[in-house]
Amino acid sequence: MKEYKYKINGNEYNVAVEELEGNKANVTVNGKTYEVELDRPAKPEVTKPVARPAAAPAAAPAPAAAPAPRPASAGGAGIKAPLPGVILDIKVKVGDAVAKGQTVAILEAMKMENNINADREGTVVSINVEKGQSIAEGTDIITLG
Repeated sequence: MKEYKYKINGNEYNVAVEELEGNKANVTVNGKTYEVELDRPAKPEVTKPVARPAAAPAAAPAPAAAPAPRPASAGGAGIKAPLPGVILDIKVKVGDAVAKGQTVAILEAMKMENNINADREGTVVSINVEKGQSIAEGTDIITLG
């Protein structure tokens, strides 16, 4: 069971995903249980680490790219943090094509790891946060163009 706490327009919601099978989930929101049907079956959660090749050639340009993570928008729209927390991992890099629903970052909030998924397709224009950075709710994590 996964539990989440959200604050939407000043209202607090305690959400527990109790059972997930295929494209149906039992979800409890503030003590009331709902059966939710997803557009498509949920992907099984994989906890093993993903090996990524080291970007040794890109190490030299990294200092020049370091100031770039701060722009709020570079002609695109941002993927926002749904709640405050700490960035544990960034799963994309500038120039990557992103599909709707793809995990772009991992955010730790209330001692839980939360996948931050793209809400639309696009190309990563900028990464506005760094690993280990504490961020507020609504912070643009990445900008898609």
